[in-house]
Amino acid sequence: PVDCSFSRGVCDWKQDADDDFDWNPADRDRGDGYYMAVPAFVGHKRDMGRLKLLLTDLKPKTSYCLIFTYRLAGERVGKLRVYLTNKKHTPVWEQDKGKDERWRTGKIEIFQGAETTNSITFESERGKGKTGEIAVDNVILISGLCPED
Repeated sequence: PVDCSFSRGVCDWKQDADDDFDWNPADRDRGDGYYMAVPAFVGHKRDMGRLKLLLTDLKPKTSYCLIFTYRLAGERVGKLRVYLTNKKHTPVWEQDKGKDERWRTGKIEIFQGAETTNSITFESERGKGKTGEIAVDNVILISGLCPED
């Protein structure tokens, strides 16, 4: 598996220059490394922040599974979406609020057709809320289908 968590930095993460705000590193509670987050108060309602994971060497006609942990903490904090390069306009995954502030796991199947996916974008959309954050961590890419829970 390719471990793209933010503490090790084996993967190429890029902030989108055309969006409204950046994602920022935030320290984990236990102090082991950090995750990426957008605090609720950054920007104006509907502003977007995009963090892009550049992928190289994915084989065509192969399945991959992207597994990540995420958290939407706070009232009306906004939305978290995931886009694949070759499907730019439709998110492959979207979440708009957490039942609580716990970290949850997201999984996305990526099938490489003739057109390969060369990036995955995590997009945060600012909500009305003033507290909380949208956060992503432990991004791992494994080959094959996503495991059942």
